[in-house]
Amino acid sequence: MTKNLSLLILPGDGIGPEIMAEARKVIDWLSKKRNLNFIVHEDHVGGAAYDIYGKPLSDETLEIAKSVDAVLLGAVGGPKWANVSYDKRPEAGLLTLRKELELFANLRPAICFEPLVDASSLKPELVSGLDIMIVRELTGGVYFGEPRGIETLPNGERRGVNTQVYTTSEIHRIAHVAFDLAGKRNGRVTSSEKANVMESGLLWREEVTKVGAEYPHIKLDHMLADSCAMQLVRTPKQFDVIVTDNLFGDLLSDVAAMLTGSLGMLPSASLSHKGGGAMYEPVHGSAPDIAGKGIANPIATILSLAMALRYTYDCAPEAQLIEDAVQNVLRDGFRTADIMQPNKTQVSTSIMGDHILRAMDKLFKR
Repeated sequence: MTKNLSLLILPGDGIGPEIMAEARKVIDWLSKKRNLNFIVHEDHVGGAAYDIYGKPLSDETLEIAKSVDAVLLGAVGGPKWANVSYDKRPEAGLLTLRKELELFANLRPAICFEPLVDASSLKPELVSGLDIMIVRELTGGVYFGEPRGIETLPNGERRGVNTQVYTTSEIHRIAHVAFDLAGKRNGRVTSSEKANVMESGLLWREEVTKVGAEYPHIKLDHMLADSCAMQLVRTPKQFDVIVTDNLFGDLLSDVAAMLTGSLGMLPSASLSHKGGGAMYEPVHGSAPDIAGKGIANPIATILSLAMALRYTYDCAPEAQLIEDAVQNVLRDGFRTADIMQPNKTQVSTSIMGDHILRAMDKLFKR
């Protein structure tokens, strides 16, 4: 039976169009070989949207995003738009999508593929077998809190204000996501905040503890965010699921990402309530310095598609097929520039995509 899967593709800026082209190859393969009927819409976001629509996300694009099962996004931003007004900067389009689609739960896996163990800046024994899931609250906290802004004081000094604020319900819903995920993994949750100096952190710790009482089979630990960053580079395999707020999640997930060897390898999912919207995107940026050179790593985008298959479309076998294909391509020694190692074969963005398709063909025929 054919599955109908609606998807909005937003390539965005910089290397976004290049890496998204490789994800499109995988979508076409799945449509032909796995009987999945993708209903694909494509539009612009970020700087590309600003150039066409005069804003980083058009109202029409937002309506399409609200109507589809999932959004697959490339990357936004670049120096070309450095001088546009703050509310029209490329990143504002991304924040609008997160807010309007109520994408409160950001899942960022940090997985070290065994063929890339030596690519990490840490010793192989510290990262071999690494598999961490960071659950970041995405629609609250200091990025959205009010009041905010830049003001001029009576004495002529300028002051920038951002407000860190969380409510009980916001903390509870992200905590439930973390505990549910831990129940399907290794049964451990580390909640990270700054309860020692921030009232919002103290509230976070108290409320996560209350939710944890509903999951007696899950082990809950609390860790200050600065200590958590230190422990991630000291003994990262102590962690299973880390749940944290918007700001600390932004920081800690980037730290965890680099343990794996390259940002170009890591996908992410941003989810709303069950049955609601979802957005999937690589964790790397738009990398304008290499845009158009055909050397960007498409694996994070392809793995983001795999996450969409797993979490939105209920197509776990297809997700596993993609993940296994990526593992096999890496094992066969193919690398893009960002993960190049001695005695391996460097390939372009499109050739890496082709190798992943061939690996999927081999796995499918077994």
